[in-house]
Amino acid sequence: MRYDGTAIDGAPAAGTAAAGTKIGIDVGGTFTDFVLARPGEPPRIHKTLSTPADPSIAVIEGLRQLAEALDPPLPVREFVRGIDTIVHGTTVATNATLTGTGARCGLLTTEGVRDALEMRRGIREEQYNNRYTNVAPLVPRARRIGVRGRLDRDGAEIEPLDVGAVRAALADWRRDGVQAVAVCFMNSFANPAHERAAADVVRAEWPQAYLSVSSELLPSIRFYDRVSTTVLNAYVGPKLGTYLDQLVDRLAGVGFGGLLLIMQSNGGVITPQAARDKAALTLLSGPAGGPGAGLYYVRAHGQDRCITTDMGGTSFEASVAVGAPMLKNDGEIARRRIALPMLDIHTIGAGGGSIGWLDEGGLLRMGPQSAGADPGPACYGRGGKLPTTTDANLVLGYLDPGYFAGGRMPLDAAAARRAIDEHIARPMGLSVERAAAGMYRVACNNMAQGVREVTIKRGFDPRDFPLIPGGGAGPIHGCLICSELGVPLQVVPREASVLCAFGMLMGELKHDFVRTFVARLEGIDWPRLQALVGAMVDEGDALLASERVAAGGRRFDLRLDCRYLKQYHEVSVAVPLALVEQRDAAGIARAFHDEHRRLYGYTLEAEASPVEIINVRLQAVGGTEPPALARAARGGADASGALKGRRSVYIPERDAFAETPVYDGHRLHCGQRIAGPALIEQQTTAIFVSDGYDGVVDPLGSFVLFAKGREDLVASALG
Repeated sequence: MRYDGTAIDGAPAAGTAAAGTKIGIDVGGTFTDFVLARPGEPPRIHKTLSTPADPSIAVIEGLRQLAEALDPPLPVREFVRGIDTIVHGTTVATNATLTGTGARCGLLTTEGVRDALEMRRGIREEQYNNRYTNVAPLVPRARRIGVRGRLDRDGAEIEPLDVGAVRAALADWRRDGVQAVAVCFMNSFANPAHERAAADVVRAEWPQAYLSVSSELLPSIRFYDRVSTTVLNAYVGPKLGTYLDQLVDRLAGVGFGGLLLIMQSNGGVITPQAARDKAALTLLSGPAGGPGAGLYYVRAHGQDRCITTDMGGTSFEASVAVGAPMLKNDGEIARRRIALPMLDIHTIGAGGGSIGWLDEGGLLRMGPQSAGADPGPACYGRGGKLPTTTDANLVLGYLDPGYFAGGRMPLDAAAARRAIDEHIARPMGLSVERAAAGMYRVACNNMAQGVREVTIKRGFDPRDFPLIPGGGAGPIHGCLICSELGVPLQVVPREASVLCAFGMLMGELKHDFVRTFVARLEGIDWPRLQALVGAMVDEGDALLASERVAAGGRRFDLRLDCRYLKQYHEVSVAVPLALVEQRDAAGIARAFHDEHRRLYGYTLEAEASPVEIINVRLQAVGGTEPPALARAARGGADASGALKGRRSVYIPERDAFAETPVYDGHRLHCGQRIAGPALIEQQTTAIFVSDGYDGVVDPLGSFVLFAKGREDLVASALG
């Protein structure tokens, strides 16, 4: 395929990609997940160990393993030639930021403000921590160059740009081994002329450098947000570009001639060239598929909201969806500000590979350090010596050492016990089992706190949402998380272990646009606002047309960043385009008041406080059809035919081990019921039904776990 996303050899274009065979691929820190969707067949899922040094190696190896697992098996080249679309989520940009291994960058900015990157917003982020130190900027002061040239807040030129200073900076940086150039001038959101002039010099004199320009990436008000985002984009751009080159070359090497799409942080997909140009759009690429997948499964229960979690080998992500995945326009990664639209996903270091350790006070902690894929948990037998969440789960009986990954990857239970004994049990004066139970409880508590961050702190009551526990390890911990939060309902998809990869198959082409437009609602210049929105729609329409999205498959979602006069922070409000077309100021104000009340519990409507618009945001979306899952007819409730046996398992509610039934998840069918405590095993995950929950299989094959006595929660789904 080509970098612009144009398919070759007769494969479908971006706008028609839903028609044929699709594969979602999610590269995680420990495992790389695959979901194969072929017309008329149930999804086929697969996992393989990631290869952190070059993630594209695991992608090709996983495709080879998928091809060999088919009936009949296929050579990898024949299999790959039949794939129309690959949707790929990558953690390359995320990991480069978290590990400090991004590009050597230089920053061109307005004279006198080069320290804004280090001064940040001028707010102490941890008010009561006297030892708190600021995070080191991604561009050191010596490579932050202020050049003469100034625009006022309306974009009028006060002083012309010193192009000679730009050239001098480039010459110095070439000698210094700089790989990427960020350009961010004051007030360029109002007039990009100076930034365009500087960018033209860089492209002409140093085309090899990766170039990040704020007016192309984020043309909106607030200088620190803009400069931080622009620098982040430059910092991760070269590394992501190198990875995409490797991925495209390796895919071409096995005969792929279809369409490659990259998952972006807002839950949509973009072409590899768009990802290369705006690399910061992929900073949450990996987990971005989860929320959409969660909604897909709960809609089978007549619900339109859910909490989605994804517990992988390294991290745990939590998010909320209400009608659609929740978006935010600002966030942080490794304490660096990023102000691009992204899904509201909270990430903590709580995965299967999270390492257990004792702090200075002798208290048990889990993570955020992770054993990752190499060497991995002690039980993997790949050289790991430190105790992890997976080791604890094995000791507690939640994992069968002979059936991990369907038996392809046997686990070493003795190694897990040795690691826990040496590092946790003996120092705390506990048995190995008691230490493992403590590790499990601490890990679950950490994850429950992560869910609180996206629910209670966002104005939502988690008890009102079903929980979708995703990731290979997620369903083992789901019941204890729900017990901690009072959540009565879980929906565990059969594809839970590859939830994000499955969600990627539903990803729509999305392009975000933002323009600063400061005006009070009561005195708004409607023709100017309508012209601005119209121009943004035209730009988005042209992009989708270039990607060959049919006109009927395009839609445009408008949001306005509003606030009460003299407030500092805005609230982003979804506004129908019709309200702008009809010049309905009262309708816009009503939408803002309602959202402000939901978030903060009050409004200033009674005080008649003026409402002002700060930014106009538009998302252009190219629709796609999600893979269809067959709905099974309801059968009998007896699940005894799927019983594999019994084994000793730790039951948190009893704080003791008990002989517990173990069911084969692949042999459970719609309507069959499981009484907790129980284990349900699949090739890529295990589901622990704790003592406080019962389970039933729904028509999509999902395992629905509900608090004992709450049959009403699943009655409508079963019919």
